[in-house]
Amino acid sequence: MRVLLIGANGYLGRFVADRLLADPAVQLTALGRGDDADVRFDLASGSPGALTRFLDAVHPGVVINCAGSIRGGARELTRHNTVAVATVCEALRRSGCGARLVQIGCGAEYGPSQPGSSTAEDAIPRPGGPYGVSKLAATELVLGSGLDAVVLRVFSPAGPGTPAGSPLGRLAEALRRAMQSGDGELKLGGLGVQRDFVDVRDVARAVHAASLSAAQGVINIGAGRAVRLRDAAAVLARVAGYGGNLHELDGPVHPMRPAIGHPRSDPEHAPPIAYPYPDGCGSWQQADVRTARDRLGWRPRINLEESLADIWMEAACRI
Repeated sequence: MRVLLIGANGYLGRFVADRLLADPAVQLTALGRGDDADVRFDLASGSPGALTRFLDAVHPGVVINCAGSIRGGARELTRHNTVAVATVCEALRRSGCGARLVQIGCGAEYGPSQPGSSTAEDAIPRPGGPYGVSKLAATELVLGSGLDAVVLRVFSPAGPGTPAGSPLGRLAEALRRAMQSGDGELKLGGLGVQRDFVDVRDVARAVHAASLSAAQGVINIGAGRAVRLRDAAAVLARVAGYGGNLHELDGPVHPMRPAIGHPRSDPEHAPPIAYPYPDGCGSWQQADVRTARDRLGWRPRINLEESLADIWMEAACRI
């Protein structure tokens, strides 16, 4: 099976590439903006016609799109998350390759949900920020394209390679600084949110399964269990061997003050982290993952403690 992977150098894409390369039946071609891609192409600025010619030449059986952006203003997010997907869909419609499309969506497309509830694929999406809006627009483009396509709505990925600017990445960095300086108290804020963390390697397994299946539509990919960020912080401190106290700051997070890793002194020079989870999903998110089980034969295998231990190992290497 010839697979074209778009965004192979991103956080999710690297693990998807590893998973596909481990399958001897897969012949993988990577397309992206970086120099190390097999083919350099910018979806946000490239034309559908150029991508069509490449598809006709390579003739993949599956196209997996892991490309996108999680940071930036509405205009940038729209370019990289929506316009880019429109280019992929149009190129596939024009091409004679007949490839199946596996699009990586996100839980932020749903927006806030009722605490205690599990969000299923038939929930009405109400994204609470420009990132979720840009990803939802991409999903709608895929679903309305007429292609053989599936969208995997990935909730909160965790594990090795977690970006340092993500909430779990910032927690690990705050712990690293505290241990390096011998600080016996770590002040943390904004830890009340609850998210459904799923290991990035389990996500890669889901993508692999989706590429081999005939499933279409939207499929949630998560652990199926919401975890409070303060509980994740406690587990992270334990696996790091941090013997100090975790002191949670009371009250709402000020928009110009850091939410995680607040220093003991000189707060005016702290990095301006605005919110612990700027995904527009409110205080609670938990995926209903029964569709992934039933249609992909997929279940998460890696628990959160293992994911957090891998996050810490990477942070500890920076000491």
